[in-house]
Amino acid sequence: MQLRASWLQGLLCSLTLACGWGVGMPSTLAAQTVTIRLGPFQQSIAIADLEKFAKTGYLPERLQILSPFLKPEVRELLTKRLSINPAFADKFITGLTRSPQGKQLIESLGGAFPGSTAESLQATVNLALRQVNGLSALSFLRAYPQENVTVDASKAVGLVIAANGNFLQSQILGLVLEQESPITGNNLLNSTLNPAIPGTQTVQEQTLNLQDRQRNRVIPVDIYWSRSNPEDPLVVMSHGFGANRTFLRYLALHLASHGITVVAVEHPGSDVTAVSQASDQANLARLLPAREFIDRPKDISFVLNELAKLNAQPGPMRLKFNTEKVTIIGHSLGGYTALALLGGEVNLAELKQFCKNSLSIGESPGDWLQCAAASLQGNKLHLQDARVKSAIALNPLVGNLFGKNGLTYINKPVLILSGTEDSLTPALRNQIEPFNQLREPKYLLTAIGGTHLSISDPASTVSAATTIVRERRGEQTERLRQLTKGVSLAFIKQLTPEAKIYQPFLTSAYPQSFSTPELPLRLISDLPTSVKMWMGLVSR
Repeated sequence: MQLRASWLQGLLCSLTLACGWGVGMPSTLAAQTVTIRLGPFQQSIAIADLEKFAKTGYLPERLQILSPFLKPEVRELLTKRLSINPAFADKFITGLTRSPQGKQLIESLGGAFPGSTAESLQATVNLALRQVNGLSALSFLRAYPQENVTVDASKAVGLVIAANGNFLQSQILGLVLEQESPITGNNLLNSTLNPAIPGTQTVQEQTLNLQDRQRNRVIPVDIYWSRSNPEDPLVVMSHGFGANRTFLRYLALHLASHGITVVAVEHPGSDVTAVSQASDQANLARLLPAREFIDRPKDISFVLNELAKLNAQPGPMRLKFNTEKVTIIGHSLGGYTALALLGGEVNLAELKQFCKNSLSIGESPGDWLQCAAASLQGNKLHLQDARVKSAIALNPLVGNLFGKNGLTYINKPVLILSGTEDSLTPALRNQIEPFNQLREPKYLLTAIGGTHLSISDPASTVSAATTIVRERRGEQTERLRQLTKGVSLAFIKQLTPEAKIYQPFLTSAYPQSFSTPELPLRLISDLPTSVKMWMGLVSR
């Protein structure tokens, strides 16, 4: 999605960083004014005036110059609260000050608040996390340990998306998950089998354009195959919003080198071409048609029907497609597609309620994107395809699409990948809460510090997400992609007679071979008790 940074976004980011960090502190340290800087422009505002504005909408005469920017949406963000149990404060502060991601966040905040120090920000956060009644932008400004708080709006623009509470909750939860997830067993890289190493078979590729005349939709697919084993499932890949079928090409080549046939599907209504040609890119309803939430799963079912026909035809791909036993791998919106096909019940009634009553400009892009489906008719959608036997959902967009219980209908294996620095589909609401809702067998692979595009093919540049926020890609996340290849192959093999051989690579021991201090990696099959407690204490 194209998001344009503006003066207003900078102001909002500056004033709303405390949606995740704001506090109440002793009155002797309370700040009285905030100074907004933007290049040569500088304006001081009494915090008391902002509080009055937030409460009543009244704008004093001296603040009329800011009237074009201090709109009702700003009033909402000034008072929006994030509730966190104070009992977790010490644990979070310890993780924050020790982890590379926490240090980077403090450094980013320091740039937005000229004159601040890491110590002063940490002290403020320390007190913030002990407030029982939650955190808000106004309480943060009051809490800052100087009489005046100076905000550099231009440097704060880059933090505007990360200012939503859901993203910051995900960061906090990631630190807890890193500390609390057990690592057991030996280093499996020393074994004779390592599923992250490329296979020995020569991979062939072919592109087909499949025409669905009933829906007037042409669906391109890239097929990767080698000498396949008839017991192995067919793997189908579904890309995210604004991307294309090459997004996970490295993973497709890896799986095919091990004898797995892979079909990468391109969804014509939500690929990079559709987004770039949209007539009104500022209108989400036109950028992502509501019908796409139905058409994407139907694309996969149509492709499976066509591949079943190819199985019976003479040629090099005869009998290459095990269309009755399918694993689907989806990224972002493709993750939604995968979970819907596996049996997740889409709850339009709950989604519409959220989009009507709870959506605000402080929410993540994923929260806005999901609301494109709110105009669909009906209360529930059932898009399951019984041929899909398992799913790998990479940074999936889930949010409110399946409601509070829609994923409990899934009774097949699921592996979810989550990045704690994913500000587009923040981990808490889109991956960790959904994981907790799933039945077993299930796996959660967490990259502490991973972003939305960390698992993408380094050669791929086609994704609308690349224009929104800073991403950790390329060499920075090579170890994560290596682990993703190994874990994906091991997960897919659970549908074959080789399941027991590959099972050790779905345990907590395997990721430790790929973890680095900059990017800790964790794999669990159930959330630690402390993490479940945390999830029960943070507000949605």
